[in-house]
Amino acid sequence: MSPSFATVATEFIDRPGLSQTTTRSYESTLMPLLQLYGRFPIDIVDRDLLETYLNGLTELRYSTHHRHQAIVQALMNYAVDRNYIRVNPIARLPRRKADPQRGEHQSDQVIRYLTAAQLHSLYQAVAKARRMKALIHLLHRSGARISEVLALDLADIDMNNSRFQVVGKGNKTRWCFFSTDAQQSLEKYLKHYRHPQSPALFTAQHRFSLEISRLNYSTAYKSFKQLIAGRPELEGIRLHDLRHTFATERVGLMGLEELRALMGHQNIQTTLRYQKVTSAQAKHAAQKAFQSLQER
Repeated sequence: MSPSFATVATEFIDRPGLSQTTTRSYESTLMPLLQLYGRFPIDIVDRDLLETYLNGLTELRYSTHHRHQAIVQALMNYAVDRNYIRVNPIARLPRRKADPQRGEHQSDQVIRYLTAAQLHSLYQAVAKARRMKALIHLLHRSGARISEVLALDLADIDMNNSRFQVVGKGNKTRWCFFSTDAQQSLEKYLKHYRHPQSPALFTAQHRFSLEISRLNYSTAYKSFKQLIAGRPELEGIRLHDLRHTFATERVGLMGLEELRALMGHQNIQTTLRYQKVTSAQAKHAAQKAFQSLQER
């Protein structure tokens, strides 16, 4: 007899190697589905049942709906891998489209990245803040996540080979590499501004107690926002956008598999987003072409 849908889902969620964040996301997404059909044998959970359930999630925005569908599809793929079912019943199920009446827009501007002018302005804004300048350089030149960089210890940095290793999503390790200008910025910070009392790469000192600790995201973000205040061209940018900028700059300069490895993406579809030429890029290229033709 086939195991129940809930039993298979529990195995899927309890797999080793998943981060706590991923586990919580799976649990919150699948619980409503399992409350309805958890007792069903896995082999009778068919396409009609799952498609009807997903279509009923009308309260979700289309981007959230896509995530729910992807998790359900991953669960059914797991069931196939475990030989509980022969095929995934919702393989190639079309994703819900954006609904303009709900303020949803399927824009091709899906990646938030900094332009060359914004990068120039950002580096000007942080020029005298050595810790933030080093952090910005490392994020921009390595493509690492802000959480990954803030978790680094000084001992994790291989200055001779301009690289460091991080533990990313799914508890997977990968190497990140940085450029000469990032190394120079980092060396100045390490020599004059880092507190040696802590093993952390990026350190902070409490304002009142003077206690030395690892720089946390809240403090880094507050400092970042203060430094870029008063620069309209930088309004709304995030530290995470430097990771997107890293990837966008490298599309076409390396293979997608190599970029995927550098970014630590589990799914190649995530990397493929950076291959898409955005409307803003296309408009800029067209304007430059028109200007060049008119000057002839």
